[in-house]
Amino acid sequence: MIITVTPNPSLDRTVALGSPLTRGAVQRVDSVTVEPGGKGINVARALTLAGVAAEAVLPAADSDPLLAALRTLGMPFTGVPIAEPVRTNLAITETDGTTTKLNELGAVVDADALEALTRCVLAKAQVAAWVVLSGSLPPGVPIDWYARVVSLLAPLGCRVAVDTSEAPLAALAGAFDVAAPDLIKPNAEELASLAGVPADALEAAAAQGDMSPVIRAAQALVARGVGTVLATLGAAGAVLVDGSGAWQATPPPIVPRSTVGAGDASLAGYLRAAVTGAEPAQRLQMAVAYGSAAAALPGSAMPGPAQLDLGGVRVSPVVTTNPEVLQ
Repeated sequence: MIITVTPNPSLDRTVALGSPLTRGAVQRVDSVTVEPGGKGINVARALTLAGVAAEAVLPAADSDPLLAALRTLGMPFTGVPIAEPVRTNLAITETDGTTTKLNELGAVVDADALEALTRCVLAKAQVAAWVVLSGSLPPGVPIDWYARVVSLLAPLGCRVAVDTSEAPLAALAGAFDVAAPDLIKPNAEELASLAGVPADALEAAAAQGDMSPVIRAAQALVARGVGTVLATLGAAGAVLVDGSGAWQATPPPIVPRSTVGAGDASLAGYLRAAVTGAEPAQRLQMAVAYGSAAAALPGSAMPGPAQLDLGGVRVSPVVTTNPEVLQ
């Protein structure tokens, strides 16, 4: 069983345009989709489509439209009641795949609801192979909540993955001595913030096929106690670094439609491979196949196994004599 935790879930409304977005203009909309969203929910959706046992844990009232949407999808979930309705996020996609996101803050999770959510996560973790903590934190939740939960999960025997950004990611990194997860999944900007280097330098190097700066940044996190770093780099592919080595992967060619949820799909792919005992290179291959397939779909749709181009993903170990890159 894989448990995903989404403290700041959403209904994701995606508007597809047939022409480039023009600020201040009136434009026609080609299509609109509304799907249950939030990073952990996306991960659980992708895993469920692949037949992997997964359950989403999230704060939402039983009458919330988000839970109704999850019921319609037939996806296992546990909702922890809160007073306010779940937020609605807006994504605007253009024909070349460019995506503009407008995310609301989210519903307030008060102290009582947060304690109930924490207890629920710990109870579910007793029978979980993985617990995935994903996304931003809503109003009312301390920025160090992920760090607290990771430390509480440490003695329970499950593996822990975290995918977050900004202040919650910084707080987690500040607690790596007691709360280092088994896996983190940063993008280039998030990895750069942890390493204290410019994000554009990582992105520019990766775009030219030089993954050395990404590997150095990821290896520094492994040295601080993180088990594995899965760094997703958009069209440049992804890098996987753990204590035994590093691998890089390039994606298959796709026609991008929406990048919403692509990183979440990548994490789902990694976990799908991990629970079968796959080696690091195969986990990275599955992660990139999932992320690419998601980017080729509209809105925040998650791909199923039949939509993957696993053979189109090229994975290679990184061989280097530079001790600053790999020890």
